[in-house]
Amino acid sequence: MISSDLRSQFPILDTQVHGRQLVYLDNAATTQKPLRVINALDSYYRTLNSNIHRGAHYLATEATERYEVVRRQVQAFIHARHHHEIVFTRGTTESINLVASSFSRRFFTGSDEVIVSGMEHHSNIVPWQLAGASLRPIPFSDEGILDLDAYEKLFSPRTRIVAVNHVSNTLGTVNPVADIIRIAHNHGVPVLVDGAQAISHLAVDVQALDCDFYCFSGHKMYGPMGVGVVYGREEILNELPPYQGGGEMIENVTFEQTTYNQLPFKFEAGTPSVGDVIALGEAISFMNEVGIENIAAQEDRLLRYATERILQIPGVRIFGTAPRKTSVLSFLVGDAHPYDVGTLLDQLGIAVRTGHHCTQPIMDRYGIPGTVRASFAVYNTPEEVDALMNALERILPMLQ
Repeated sequence: MISSDLRSQFPILDTQVHGRQLVYLDNAATTQKPLRVINALDSYYRTLNSNIHRGAHYLATEATERYEVVRRQVQAFIHARHHHEIVFTRGTTESINLVASSFSRRFFTGSDEVIVSGMEHHSNIVPWQLAGASLRPIPFSDEGILDLDAYEKLFSPRTRIVAVNHVSNTLGTVNPVADIIRIAHNHGVPVLVDGAQAISHLAVDVQALDCDFYCFSGHKMYGPMGVGVVYGREEILNELPPYQGGGEMIENVTFEQTTYNQLPFKFEAGTPSVGDVIALGEAISFMNEVGIENIAAQEDRLLRYATERILQIPGVRIFGTAPRKTSVLSFLVGDAHPYDVGTLLDQLGIAVRTGHHCTQPIMDRYGIPGTVRASFAVYNTPEEVDALMNALERILPMLQ
């Protein structure tokens, strides 16, 4: 079990909400930050604030070194072959937009198709539509399991790329991405994996998965908002044109012609969020010290316990019952609107997410407006699960 000492590293967990102790169960939206991450941000702006690369003074040199150390930390964390396969962005959304924009400019020819899953976040739908692709969704069962037989039948000569999430942010399903990638590669098609909901719950090895791109955000893995990552296979990144133009991504600029910088810098135009990247390094160190296997075990215990408890409450329906899932519990209480449930829970100090969770196609699949979503992190406890369940039982008469 996780110790109280670990919880004490997260100062926000002592917050009072409406006169009650905060029970924070909105971790799929963003995890809270340990003191070491908060202190890293504070220290950067107090003692090191400077732009990076090419500076001739101490602050710039030191900031550059720390920034590039984190690039190598990320490389080791996801087991990439090279540190220059790691591109920093503002988050998963920008990461996918980067790939969709650059990949489409290089490989789309018209009448292009992208295979996605039926449970994608809007951030892995809209960028491909903006790039001009037609989307072919992989269907999924009532339990939230992708139909791989149907998936194999979606490939056509117009299929350019497969883009799927590793874990559904709404259903919690851990998708069989290794199988999805193997099948796509058998068709000669590359694969992008949206790892936003997987990176804090599962050990990720991009070489073992054999994916071509892997995208994730710092703020869902105990790090700051405003920083994300694209991993891209070296050979395919070298083929893609830059996503944005400006400083840093250039090799030489004249009014007649511009040549581009080497990897990864050709994809990192402008001034980066240096402090956020340095703080991301502290988040990775935190996760490494706790151990991803310990994090996963703690969250799995909480999910199993919460599922057992919530099924004892009359009228509750759970959405997402795949055998393998991470710590997401999406549910409805009778015919009550999810927003009403979330508002009442907030008054009792319990933070959950309500709505469609940027996955409207999932809601359409089930014919519902949205769900209430409780999601757990390593610092949550069985007592907080009890608090959620007791609160649901308390508000049940108000919802009927």
